[in-house]
Amino acid sequence: MSESPVSVVILAAGLGTRMRSRQAKVLHRAGGASLLEHVIEASKGVAPADRIVAVIGHQAERVRAEVAHHGIGFELQTEQKGTGHALSVCAHFPGLATGRLVVVCGDSPLLQAETLQHLVHLHRESGCAATVLTTFLDNPHGYGRIIRDESGLVAGIVEEKAATGQQKQIREINSAMYCFEAALLWPQLARLTPNPASGEIYLTDVIGLLRAAGHMTAACVVDEPGEVLGINTRVDLAEVDAIFRRRKARELMLAGVTIERPETVSIDKQVTVGQDTIIGPFTQILGQTRIGAECRIGAGSILERARLADGVQILPYSLITDSSLEAGAHVGPFAKLRLNSVVEAGAHVGNFVELKNTTLGAGSKAMHLAYLGDSTIGKQTNIGAGTITCNYDGVKKHRTNIGDGSFIGSNSTLVAPVEVGPGAYVAAGSVITDAVPEDALALGRARQVLKASWARQRREKSGK
Repeated sequence: MSESPVSVVILAAGLGTRMRSRQAKVLHRAGGASLLEHVIEASKGVAPADRIVAVIGHQAERVRAEVAHHGIGFELQTEQKGTGHALSVCAHFPGLATGRLVVVCGDSPLLQAETLQHLVHLHRESGCAATVLTTFLDNPHGYGRIIRDESGLVAGIVEEKAATGQQKQIREINSAMYCFEAALLWPQLARLTPNPASGEIYLTDVIGLLRAAGHMTAACVVDEPGEVLGINTRVDLAEVDAIFRRRKARELMLAGVTIERPETVSIDKQVTVGQDTIIGPFTQILGQTRIGAECRIGAGSILERARLADGVQILPYSLITDSSLEAGAHVGPFAKLRLNSVVEAGAHVGNFVELKNTTLGAGSKAMHLAYLGDSTIGKQTNIGAGTITCNYDGVKKHRTNIGDGSFIGSNSTLVAPVEVGPGAYVAAGSVITDAVPEDALALGRARQVLKASWARQRREKSGK
């Protein structure tokens, strides 16, 4: 029995009416991941992905799409008829008929792999048919109470509504998470009947059936109640999110990252940051962002799925999404990079410059007030203030290619598709619609006209 395989069923079919949301509860996010993803990660501490099954119901396809990359299985509960019914829909899932079966809730994101490992270990050592994960609450109102026998084993679980006055004084509550001997569970699960009051089938009732059949049932106590309690409201969600943010900030600081005013910073759990990087206050670092060593992230900046090499400097209030910055790049302040933009080594993107699907070559500069969309810009090129690449003709997007060592004067408009050759100059204020050859000077503006004394004559005529 000690080597029995472990499987996990995650109960994730509910809507969560107290969330006041049209979205399935397990899709709400905390710490940069959905509630269900956090539970899946914990479950992987006791079972491989192919032995983890999520029971889904509300918005089933959205839930499946959100976590399918984890490689777990799914079972559909078309009608939500209680926790016992939810588990019963997994009865024929391959591999669940034997071994040990851990049942967890999809809305308990603080659940840790170590806790499940301890649950399985204690269950194995006790030789019981079922082990209930429990905790103690100062105010247990609303939760099912754990009834123990004289030997300390679990005799049953009584719900709040059915509890006597004396039973309501019990502080040990049911977390709704368990470890079962699968071969003993399934026959008893099939015997469960709907509760007369609610019409639902409760998994808690299986504990009494197992005891009546002569099997032992035990408890595994969790010291920190918050780890096993579910998310019920947006208030709960915000509190859990804050816990994840504090944990992540602490993890990074202990690993050699400086975070200025960490209580103001939001960093997702997937983020990695190298040593001696400094993160300014009020920053958000989200998704699969990867930050190298000795970087500086300025105050108020938002990075989402960004990739930063070593020594990158992000000045305050810059927005970088789905883009890469190579070693020594400088960006900001108030810069915006999106849609697979690349800033190569030593290049500079200045204030109020936007890059969209654009590569700015090594050592190049775009320092002020420019929009560079769908462009490839060579090395050691200067992009003057106010430059625009006109990449959209109303139907299609077109590319602009600018060669190495070019100079684009201020307030230039490059109408794509267009190419500027290496070493070429574009005069300030030009509108460029044709290719500019290598080392050429392009002027695309009207000739200046001067009318002597025009302004004085106008004033005299108008009397102003």
